[in-house]
Amino acid sequence: MNKTITLRDISKALNLSVSTVSRALTDSYQIGDETKQKVLAYAKEHHYLPNRMARSLKEGKSRSIGVVVCSIDNNFVAQMLDGIDHYCTAHNYQLIIMQSKESFEQEKACVNLLYAGGIDGLLISPTYQTTDFEYLINLQKTGLPIVLFDRLSNQIQTHKVAADNFKGAYDATLHLLNNGHRAIAHINSNTKLSMATERFEGYKMALSDAGIAYKGELVKFCDTPTATALNENLNNAINELMAVKDRPTAIFTATDLLSTNCLALLNKAGYHIPNDIALIGFSNTDLADALNPSLSTVHQPSFEIGSLATAQLLSLIKHDTADFETVLLPVQIEIRASSQQIK
Repeated sequence: MNKTITLRDISKALNLSVSTVSRALTDSYQIGDETKQKVLAYAKEHHYLPNRMARSLKEGKSRSIGVVVCSIDNNFVAQMLDGIDHYCTAHNYQLIIMQSKESFEQEKACVNLLYAGGIDGLLISPTYQTTDFEYLINLQKTGLPIVLFDRLSNQIQTHKVAADNFKGAYDATLHLLNNGHRAIAHINSNTKLSMATERFEGYKMALSDAGIAYKGELVKFCDTPTATALNENLNNAINELMAVKDRPTAIFTATDLLSTNCLALLNKAGYHIPNDIALIGFSNTDLADALNPSLSTVHQPSFEIGSLATAQLLSLIKHDTADFETVLLPVQIEIRASSQQIK
């Protein structure tokens, strides 16, 4: 029968005090490197596992953080979670991930469950439905550190980390303008979160700077609660855009799912991309080069967003501060076949 070794077992075997072993395992500056290496080597050889619950009770911390995202079956979200996990692992924090599935009610249920479980802090990328942040503000008042990432709102004061959505949208639209397009459509998510509004504003500013009048009939906002609804609403939006008298020659899409699904639906409808209609959109899909045609994208630093948001949260957990900052990381325009210059 396997026997789990304890701090006392290690202390007896190495003829050290329990407190010395404990400090060595937590990399305390009070313990010399030689002793640390001896303790760590013995602990590893004998498969020592720290009693997380006992440590939590002693420190008054669970050393766990909660993360709420829309869905983990999304390339961009998965890449952000990888950044979060990487930072947590490096700093000895446990990660608890929950999905809101773009439901505000489910988001609240997830957050309440995590809070009841004793997390030290919360990372949250709100749902498209979320317009009321009062419940998060109330949790902040109880002392729970909260950081927003990817999808931001001005309704709550805290650290926030996202991509530079305005600049990405501006540059994507400018790319289409430079390739000769003048009737450029825009498809976005139907939400008030900054991610969508900033991408919409970047699109409009690029048109304005090029001296092109904004046309409301070339802009569609889609509800995207489920994959089925997204495809149905997106298909309707495309059909309406292509029925406009002076129909668009290019489309700029604002999210990962809208971009890849738009390409698929245009192909299914028989449009030749980019000759019939050019396309560029925000997307972090690893398959952009393999799509037909290859998809021009606005690529976001997803791993870095997750990592930096986690660093901000752990900083809040250790040193509560009112000096909050919003960090917008630069994006990269990656040009492929779908947005090539019109002939």
